[in-house]
Amino acid sequence: MNEQHKYRATDKMSDLICDNYSLLMVMSRFGLSLGFGDKSVKDVCEAQHVDYRTFLAVANFISEEQYSYSADNDSFSIPALMDYLKRAHAYFLDFNLPAMRRKLIEAIDCSRDNDVAYLILKFFDEYAKEVRRHMEYENKAVFTYVEQLLQGKPSDVYNIATFASKHNQIDTKLKELKNIIIKY
Repeated sequence: MNEQHKYRATDKMSDLICDNYSLLMVMSRFGLSLGFGDKSVKDVCEAQHVDYRTFLAVANFISEEQYSYSADNDSFSIPALMDYLKRAHAYFLDFNLPAMRRKLIEAIDCSRDNDVAYLILKFFDEYAKEVRRHMEYENKAVFTYVEQLLQGKPSDVYNIATFASKHNQIDTKLKELKNIIIKY
């Protein structure tokens, strides 16, 4: 790993978690379990068959405001990153979106005939449907594309620019939802 990054392979895994509790979610998505004592990041990852360089790349990306990737100094496993992303999608779709909806219902006044509350909930449901469609598209098209590239089989019909053009639409919807909730 590049020495300028916040976390390194020799750091204790417990120190990473104490420094940034959101890394517990990263660990979960890599399939890493708790109970690692004073072991280093590298030792914990290797004991649980996870590429430690990929784990550190994601942990540093999430933890650093100014993350920079250098192909000369960093290396990670694309298959391990793909597995992480698939697990992140499953978590977001199966747990996070339903939990957000429940919290939204608790936060808005649905006790009386309230058009604004109804519209906010409707907008969220449309947003959730769009996110689900987007992530399912990534799971099928993008991940398949990357897996084919890893096998040395480039696609004649798909490229990553197609993915990039669709990705920004989700961010816009989320900003719209946030603005509606704040205003109304």
